[in-house]
Amino acid sequence: MNPDAKTIWQAPNWALAALLACLGMLGPFSIDTYLPAFTGIARAIGATPVEMQQTLSAYLFGFAVMNLFHGALSDSFGRRPVVLGGLLVFTLASVGCALSQGIGALVLFRALQGMSAGAGIVISRAVIRDMFPPADAQRVMSQVTIYFGVAPAVAPMVGGFLFIHAGWHSIFWFLTAVGIVLFVAIWKLLPETLHDTHRQPLNARNLLRGYWELGSNPRFFMLALASGIPFNGMFLYVLSVPVFLGEHLHLEPGEFFWFFVLSIAGIMSGAFLSGRMAGKVKTSHQIRYGFVIMAAVSLANLALNWLFVPEAWWALVPIALYSFGWAMMVPVVTLLVLDLVPERRGMASSLQAFVGSAANGVVAGVVAPLVMHSTLALAATSLAMMSVGVIAWLWVKPHLRLPQLAPQSSP
Repeated sequence: MNPDAKTIWQAPNWALAALLACLGMLGPFSIDTYLPAFTGIARAIGATPVEMQQTLSAYLFGFAVMNLFHGALSDSFGRRPVVLGGLLVFTLASVGCALSQGIGALVLFRALQGMSAGAGIVISRAVIRDMFPPADAQRVMSQVTIYFGVAPAVAPMVGGFLFIHAGWHSIFWFLTAVGIVLFVAIWKLLPETLHDTHRQPLNARNLLRGYWELGSNPRFFMLALASGIPFNGMFLYVLSVPVFLGEHLHLEPGEFFWFFVLSIAGIMSGAFLSGRMAGKVKTSHQIRYGFVIMAAVSLANLALNWLFVPEAWWALVPIALYSFGWAMMVPVVTLLVLDLVPERRGMASSLQAFVGSAANGVVAGVVAPLVMHSTLALAATSLAMMSVGVIAWLWVKPHLRLPQLAPQSSP
């Protein structure tokens, strides 16, 4: 923690949480806003569905690869320069997307968007731990998760509205404006939170040593699996929405919002409860409660889909409850990851994000297409994702020094 934390940020803690949440939302927001215009963009630039899919794949690939470096660079240069540099590249890439006339240019600029957008979510986690002791950090992390939960609901509505009323180019001009606003806000409001005594020397040998120390640390790897893989238990359903909702549950496109409303309500309420539990409930107990909820819901979901033909009135509820359990435990696990190597929190955040992004990419490109044809297969795969997280947590828990219960003042 930065020893000068109380002097460099004197505004309410919720304001810092809101600022960091906006940074974290940039990545998913820049995906979800253009999805409603996917088919329209393809028609406008003469691209095939496979070529349009490359615009998403390029973004996700760039996002995952650069997640390895954002945090490590911030450990040397500081948090502000890396965030501001990422926002500058994102803004210019958004302009490039808006001006693109062919699929090649659009793929290129989407890749640049992905490479730069990850800086927000990676560095926001490190900033939180720079600024707050464990219990307060958990509260702020939970607040960020609450705000973050709004993005998947709002982004498609914004993108759809812009596409209908102003054309697909307006979506990327909107993202350009978002990049500019965030750049100005970070420039004006966010202090440098990395203390000078915590900076790491920037040289290849030091970086490689840091990556090796973290990458070969089984505690880090298991914690990254415990936080990242269970997320895919619900992300799997997000990826399968057209088939799951349209073909299996027979919902009209106008009714799809129920899925997102319930899932986001689960995430926000779970994160809220996590913040309320900070400093009052032991870390290990809170993580256990989250996994117990996810396990019970996953088993019930599997049984219901095995015994009954799925119907919307009950099939959406388990996903929302699963999201609740995940959001309850993930802020705590994320802080444990960052505290494994206090001198390299940026790098730890980078590698954790990379593990999660890589898992998301595998699920999106390989797993979801194989199982979305069956609600029973979806439920079984979701249970398997959750089980990986449970096994990882049960393995790593005895090897951790968990923080003691020490209530702090509420942010």
